[in-house]
Amino acid sequence: MMIVRKNVGNTDSIIRVVIGALIIGAGLYFNNFWGFLGLILVFSGTASFCPIYRLLKIETTKPNIERAN
Repeated sequence: MMIVRKNVGNTDSIIRVVIGALIIGAGLYFNNFWGFLGLILVFSGTASFCPIYRLLKIETTKPNIERAN
């Protein structure tokens, strides 16, 4: 099992999931493939991990919180 250090906080996760769901909904409504981009936000929000944050060394969590995936 791989342990990934959580770098997306609770508020950030909620915002990502809500905006991602809105993008998915808009994509379905307008019958456009761009709605699939919302899946990236939903995934990073539910996993509490963002690889872009890791590259930029950004964390929106409290220190020393780890989560097993």
